[in-house]
Amino acid sequence: MNKIIKQIREELKAGADEKVKISAQRFFKDEIKVYGLKSAAVTKIAKTYFSQIKQLNKKEIFLICQELFSSGFLEEFAIAADWSYNICDRFEPKDFKTFERWIKTYIDNWAKCDMFCNHTVGEFIEQNPSYIGELKKWTKSKNRWVKRAAAVSLIIPAKKGEFLKDIFEIAESLLLDKDDMVQKGYGWMLKEASRKHQKEVFNFVVKHKAVMPRTALRYAIEKMPENLRKKAMIINHE
Repeated sequence: MNKIIKQIREELKAGADEKVKISAQRFFKDEIKVYGLKSAAVTKIAKTYFSQIKQLNKKEIFLICQELFSSGFLEEFAIAADWSYNICDRFEPKDFKTFERWIKTYIDNWAKCDMFCNHTVGEFIEQNPSYIGELKKWTKSKNRWVKRAAAVSLIIPAKKGEFLKDIFEIAESLLLDKDDMVQKGYGWMLKEASRKHQKEVFNFVVKHKAVMPRTALRYAIEKMPENLRKKAMIINHE
């Protein structure tokens, strides 16, 4: 296990590019830990080393993931997030507590939140829909990333038209949150839901027009026809 992690870190250090590192920082308000590799290079490393660990049991893989998460480096987090999703056919209900702990402990920016929750947590919820109530509990957290996770974990199910009632409940619970990362998260969730449920999402926006933050609204209506977008913007604040 330690040998694999050491090899990964050596390869990440060897591939680091100062220009990529500087460029990556521009997407974040706060300073991030990053080696400076392009996503394609990180994906290639993840794929190469996963072939060496996939025969391990789930507990062992999760421990490796946790070690990578704990470093704080964005690239190591991306590899671990990829691996946790790669074994989604082994997920069990009890894994939710592990995922929740990882979110609360290791996620400290929007990229980590999205890369882990979009796929690993989203897939878990699709497999175990009764756990969507746990996402609703996350909306009451004091941790901005846990609140964002409540929304972005449903991005892929939302694209498929699933969980609409729950999506609206989560959006309503987060509606007045002052954090722009949370607003963008639930706005994005609504945008993806609008692909299959345009009318319902538009009506939701209209219903909450007086209090819905501008940031969330812009995200929510992004995929709608121009006439509906204009109407939504007018009825909101202008």
